[in-house]
Amino acid sequence: MPSRWPWQAAKSSSESRARPPRLPRIFTVARFEIVNSNDATPVFFSIWGIFMIRYLYGDQLGTCRKLSQSMFRDRANQFAKRLNWQVTVDADGFERDTYDQQNPLYVIWQQPDGSHGGSMRFLPTTGPVMVNDHFQHLTDGVTIGSPLIWECTRFCISPTAPTPLVAARLMLAGATLGRRFHLAHAVGVFDTRMIRVYKTLGWAPDILGSAGSGRDAISVGLWDFKAAPFDTLCAKAKVAPDAPEHWYQQSFAPANKERQPA
Repeated sequence: MPSRWPWQAAKSSSESRARPPRLPRIFTVARFEIVNSNDATPVFFSIWGIFMIRYLYGDQLGTCRKLSQSMFRDRANQFAKRLNWQVTVDADGFERDTYDQQNPLYVIWQQPDGSHGGSMRFLPTTGPVMVNDHFQHLTDGVTIGSPLIWECTRFCISPTAPTPLVAARLMLAGATLGRRFHLAHAVGVFDTRMIRVYKTLGWAPDILGSAGSGRDAISVGLWDFKAAPFDTLCAKAKVAPDAPEHWYQQSFAPANKERQPA
């Protein structure tokens, strides 16, 4: 399993200060960096091009200030301004909630300038998750809790990013996470209008329940990782079939081996 979650026993101080993701040795020959003078976040290149998908735990976001700050601002723009959800936006313009304090695993599409292009957030359902804490009326009161089922929330795309392409890459990265972490399903609460997007991408969830109507309609869905159409997602994401594995290895390199699943 990945690094500790807040409800598990604390590990040693050396483990809690895990180094940020490093590129595997095989990438170093073809690697160079471009660093924005206003931000210490490097943009990595290799023989596969710009590394755009990053897997980062919450306690690693501080190493990528431009990426994380633009992610929380884009979330505010999407959920508070555009969708008019009842979310909290702080004085810095960031949309964050209590689940961001649970050291979730973020899947982030990073744009070439180091800013956020799209993202989603994963937490195991063995701990606090939105579907159990706030949306059990959509599951007939059933609690979803299993180490093999992780909740995916805050699916967000930057207004400056190409929406269909980024959506496909995020879904592909999520499917890769499920396969490499040996998970069975992902569960998520989403705007019901997203069902059309998921169907277009070729990987729609099984709907467990819905409520509301029109723009206010929301649903809870369950994605089967074994059914993830990798070839279709790669085609829609416009990436080579081996790209998802490179994304994964980039973030979970040997320096961060302790953060990979067992």
